[in-house]
Amino acid sequence: MSSRWQPAWLDARQPGGWAVVHCQQQFLGDANGVLFPREWLKRQDLPILAEHGLGHFGADAVYLLELQQPVAVEGCAWQGLRQFMLHGDSDTFKMLGYASQIGTWARQHRFCGSCGAPMQHIAGERAMHCPACALQHYPRLSPSMIVLVTRGDEVLLARSTRFASGVYSTLAGFVEAGESVEDCVRREVQEEVGVQVCNLQYLTSQGWPFPHSLMLGFHAEYAGGEIVLQEEEIEDARWFSLDNLPSLPPQRSISRYLIDLYVARRLGHAEPMLPG
Repeated sequence: MSSRWQPAWLDARQPGGWAVVHCQQQFLGDANGVLFPREWLKRQDLPILAEHGLGHFGADAVYLLELQQPVAVEGCAWQGLRQFMLHGDSDTFKMLGYASQIGTWARQHRFCGSCGAPMQHIAGERAMHCPACALQHYPRLSPSMIVLVTRGDEVLLARSTRFASGVYSTLAGFVEAGESVEDCVRREVQEEVGVQVCNLQYLTSQGWPFPHSLMLGFHAEYAGGEIVLQEEEIEDARWFSLDNLPSLPPQRSISRYLIDLYVARRLGHAEPMLPG
């Protein structure tokens, strides 16, 4: 199924089109949604920090206005990116997830990290260039693994204090320099819950714009050890039987997909699809 949202480099010097307004993973919206006539927005005296072309939503060109700070606009309200993940349609969430990552990158790369000079956009590509020392920066991606640990008809799920009340999820962690993703799976599981895993199976990936992760999803089998919590990261972790699962992450997340896929395979049900 084709997507209405297609990212592409667009020249922000061109007039017209539609725009989304972003600041610190919040988007401006009104009763009609988050897309506003771009030229109308520019007449609202917004504290624009950066402007980037994003791509096309259907046939319409879409641009990003990254603000220095959130400001009030009559008839509009700010809404967090996670709310669009939970309640918005898939194409809109993908567009806003991309916009959020580009906005974060633009905010964090206004000045060269090597010499401190102002950075400039490179025409024709998604890159920032330092004219003083020639350093270039591209949008950041932070690779991370996410894994469902299984033991027959049981799955190992954990919760962080950051989770909504009662929700348990899969284990996850960032890949360190010089480390393979598979090594990261083994290390993070050992560190967070104290058990060993084997028979790793890579399944799928998902861009995770909170703020700029690429989640690489695995199933792994329990190989030994007792649960010992990494208390600064994990509030609780338990083995759950497939017929008595706790509250789970939202359907659109890769963590939920890993759980639902294992349940389907174990019980002989139709396999789910990873959203968008």
